[in-house]
Amino acid sequence: MDLQQLLAAAQQMQDHLMSAQQELADTQVEGTSGGGLVKARVNGQGELVDLVISAAAIDPGDPDETAQTVADLVLAAVRNAYSAVADLQQEKMGPLAAGLGGGMGQPGLPDMSGLFGAGPGDPELPGGDPELPGA
Repeated sequence: MDLQQLLAAAQQMQDHLMSAQQELADTQVEGTSGGGLVKARVNGQGELVDLVISAAAIDPGDPDETAQTVADLVLAAVRNAYSAVADLQQEKMGPLAAGLGGGMGQPGLPDMSGLFGAGPGDPELPGGDPELPGA
């Protein structure tokens, strides 16, 4: 392969990467918990964009217990949404990484799983553990 072909292939890969990143930015996924009592919407870049808590999740007779229950439901819904985003990112970006001779976090390429938003090892993500990067 000559240099012109190599440069053309690199430009085409960059175009595909930018297209996939834009598609991720334009996509939103929803995570739910409590049978739909809490819904969290996250964009394809891992940003929480909406959170809905049903009034049915609130028991006015027991505010302390309700607060803890709602907090647990929110965490579960957000984790569910982030899991869906991770799947979406792998679906969109995985083939590009595979085309470079490796996969997301596989030999041949550096792990890019946290490149497009929070990942499970991100301490900012509910349940993230700063001691286990990328875990």
